[in-house]
Amino acid sequence: MAEAEAGPGGEAPSEEAAAVIGATVPTGFEATAAAEVQEKLGSASRVSRDRGKIYFSVPARCLPQVHRLRSVDNLFVVVQEFRDYQFKETKEEALKDLEDLVKKLPWNDPLKVWELNNSLKKKKTKRKKHNQQSSASKEKAKDDGEEEGTDQKDASEQEDCAQATEPAGDQGPEETGGAESQNGDDDNEQPEAKDEPCDGSGAETKAGDGKEGEGDAKVLKFRVTCNRAGDKHSFTSNEAARDFGGAVQEHFQWKADMTNFDVEVLLNIHNNEVVVGIALTEESLHRRNITHFGPTTLRSTLAYGMLRLCDPQPTDIIVDPMCGTGAIPIEGAMEWPSCYHIAGDNNPQAVKRAANNICSLLKKNENKESSTSLGIPLDIIQWDICNLPLRTGSVDVIVTDMPFGKRIGSKKKNWDLYPACLMEMGRICTPGTGRAALLTQDKKCFAKALSRMGHIWRKNQTVWVNVGGLHAAVYLLKRTWERAEEKRSFW
Repeated sequence: MAEAEAGPGGEAPSEEAAAVIGATVPTGFEATAAAEVQEKLGSASRVSRDRGKIYFSVPARCLPQVHRLRSVDNLFVVVQEFRDYQFKETKEEALKDLEDLVKKLPWNDPLKVWELNNSLKKKKTKRKKHNQQSSASKEKAKDDGEEEGTDQKDASEQEDCAQATEPAGDQGPEETGGAESQNGDDDNEQPEAKDEPCDGSGAETKAGDGKEGEGDAKVLKFRVTCNRAGDKHSFTSNEAARDFGGAVQEHFQWKADMTNFDVEVLLNIHNNEVVVGIALTEESLHRRNITHFGPTTLRSTLAYGMLRLCDPQPTDIIVDPMCGTGAIPIEGAMEWPSCYHIAGDNNPQAVKRAANNICSLLKKNENKESSTSLGIPLDIIQWDICNLPLRTGSVDVIVTDMPFGKRIGSKKKNWDLYPACLMEMGRICTPGTGRAALLTQDKKCFAKALSRMGHIWRKNQTVWVNVGGLHAAVYLLKRTWERAEEKRSFW
C-alpha cells in the first residue's frame, strides 16, 4: 500500500491490484451475503463484529461484478481497518487522535479504486443517454408523439418515488453524523454490470495530486459520514465527523460540501473497531427494481436473502401470496429466471403497483444494449390469501412478507389471519419437499399459529432482521409429508 502522502494522481490500479471492499447488508443476512460473494466472485468474506457489514478482497477489474451482487445495500473501498483502536479517555485527546490519523492513512490505492469506479459510472451514463436518444427517435418515428407524454409521466413518477424518505436502515444503536449516504436521486448511476475488462484506461484523474491541489486539477468536494455504535466513546458521531473531516480537508485541500459532494469518506466506529473507507455507491443498491412504492415496500436485498434461504432449483414454482409492490417476485424473476414466479395480493392498489413495477423492469430491459429478453417468468394476480386459485401440492417455494399489523392490517386480525394463511400455504405447497420463508414482526402471533400448524410445517431456521427499525424475523419452514385438507372448513 502506498504512503498517504503519495496522492491518487498517478495511474489507475492494475487489473490484478487487490481492493478490500466493505459492504453493508441487511442485518441478519451477513452469512447469505458472504455465500453470494464466494459463489460469484470466488472471494472469502469476513463478517464484521458490527452487524450488517462484510469485508472481502477482489481484483480491481471485478468492480462491475461487485456492483452486480444482489445481497448488498452499499459498497465502499476500505482505506484502513483497526480491529482494536485504543481511544484516549478525554474527548479532546480522542478527537485529536482521529485528526492525526488522517495523515497516516494509506489513501493512495483506495482513491485509485474510487477513480476507476467513477470512470465505469461515466461509461454507463454515456451508454444510457445514447440508448434513451435512440429509443426516443424510434418512438417518434413509430407514432406522432403519443408515447412521449407517457414517458414523461413515468419519469416524473419515478422521480417522486426516488425522493421518498426511506425507512430507517439496519442502524441499530448507531448514531449517524451528517446526512444519509443515499441521495435518493435516480440519476445516480452505478458501474455497468457487464463482464468487460476494467483496466481503468481513460479514467479521469479527478483527485488532483492528493495534497497540493494544483490549479489545473478540479478541486473535489467531499463530506465525512460517521457511523458510531457503542457507549464507551467520549465523543458523538457529529463531533468525530467534524474533526476528522477538518483534517481530511487540510490534508487534501478538498472543499467540504454536505449535499453535492464528489467523495464521501466513511468513518465507521463500533466499540474499539474503526474502519475508514470511501463510498463506491451513491444510491443504495436495494432500490434497483422498484419504481412504484407502497406503504411497506420491501428492500430488494432483503427479498434476495429470503429467496436464497429457500435454495430455488430450476423449474421450481415460487409463490408470493402477499406480494405488496412485488419486491420479492421481481427479485426472484431477475435472479432465478429458470423458475416460474407467481405473485398476488388481495389489495387491488398493491396489485396495480406491482404490475407497474414489472412494466418498468421490462421497459428497462428493452433499453439495455444487446438485450434479447422478451419478458420475465412472472405473473401477478389479485386473490384472497385464504382461498388461493392454485392446485393442492402444486407449489415448491413460498416466500412472502406477512402483515406486521402496524402499517398494514392489525395485530388483532393477525390472530385469525396467520393460522388461516399457514393452512392455505400448506395446502398448495408440495408435501415433503416444499419450503417457505416468511417475514414477520408479529413473532408472538406467528409462534402460536405455527404451533397450531405443526402437523403441516416444521421450523428449520430463524433469521433475526431489522426492518425499518423494527425487530423482525424470517422463519424458514419445511413442508411435512402430512396431507393438507382439501376443503377448508377452518373458520
